[in-house]
Amino acid sequence: MVGRQGGHNKGGGRKNENNKIYAHPLPILFSEPPQTSLSHKLNAFLGINDTKVLNPHCHGVLDVATRSVWVTDPKDVRILWTRGFFGKGDLSRSEPSWHARQVNAMKAAAGNYLTSEEIREKRRNERKQFKLDRARALAEAAAEAEAAFVEGREAVLPEIPSGATWKPSAQSAAPEPGDDAPPSADADEVELLEEELLEDVEHMQLTLQEAFFLCWGLDCLTILDPHTSQSLSLQQIWVSLQQAFGIIPSLKPVYTISPEEERFDNPFLVNYAVYHHYRSLGWVVKSGIKFCVDLLLYKRGPVFHHAEFGVLVIPVYEDPADKLSSPYALANADPMSWTWLSTINRVNSQVQKTLVLAYVTIPSSSHVPHHTLSSPACLNHYSVREVVLRRFIPARMRD
Repeated sequence: MVGRQGGHNKGGGRKNENNKIYAHPLPILFSEPPQTSLSHKLNAFLGINDTKVLNPHCHGVLDVATRSVWVTDPKDVRILWTRGFFGKGDLSRSEPSWHARQVNAMKAAAGNYLTSEEIREKRRNERKQFKLDRARALAEAAAEAEAAFVEGREAVLPEIPSGATWKPSAQSAAPEPGDDAPPSADADEVELLEEELLEDVEHMQLTLQEAFFLCWGLDCLTILDPHTSQSLSLQQIWVSLQQAFGIIPSLKPVYTISPEEERFDNPFLVNYAVYHHYRSLGWVVKSGIKFCVDLLLYKRGPVFHHAEFGVLVIPVYEDPADKLSSPYALANADPMSWTWLSTINRVNSQVQKTLVLAYVTIPSSSHVPHHTLSSPACLNHYSVREVVLRRFIPARMRD
């Protein structure tokens, strides 16, 4: 799958550093002994593979109320984010960086410099002021030209601000930090505040699809019961994740599922089939709710490129009778209007993303034995078909 623009690069001067930090695409690592070692040569001669799998064995707690798995150990959080960009911080937009941002804010207050958020806000205010000054100058120039035409004289036009030469005025410039701030503290006091007063209260949230992929697909995540702190078996995880989307909501994990809710069109199964499909193809998959889609696909990860594709999951019943008897109201199961589809396509086109319609075929309950739902083996009966949809823009597509 090839994107329209290939994804916009991110990171700038930190590219080499990011390549080192995010060098591994998955939490599990593979270690091989030196090629020159005697044991490696002997194993190679005997046809023995001596590659070792380094499994981090992370831990998370199932939270049914938020339909997520919470990872609180900072070491596990770091591993899951830097090796595959799994999860998000509950107090951050993406990477769990709340603590680092608070430390930077404290240092900025003590050291009399701007944080990255304050710099961004200052630039936005300056751009806004530039547009106002330019609009005011254009209005004055138009008024002067009209007056000169009426009076029969040569117009004296004011200078129109240019983006390359415009500078913010003293009135519009943002106040510098420290104007009304107390005297700056020394580094020791700041470090003491960081250690004693600033507690890291942020945790990572994994979606149920991410958690099951790490647990079942990679076997590097152990999910714990929130009340007993006991590790759950694969069967308990399989049932509880489906039950999280049950007809009757529950605030506690349920490890048994009723026959009415054990269906092939369970929302967890439908969405996980798509998530596993793209993860197995090497894409980094994140939530796309910001752009009116279900998933976003990154080639390497959010720190390297913007997402190239926005994926809209569309369930398709193999047997229409299953849809009539379903207790679930799956999103996009009914044909969407052209107005709604055009709206989604335009939103993604404006942010340079290609819209992908992922049609998930839900197997017929009359053809596939019902007992297959008792294990993840039922996922073999789902299929994913993709249709790429692009917005037609006559001015840009004349060739």
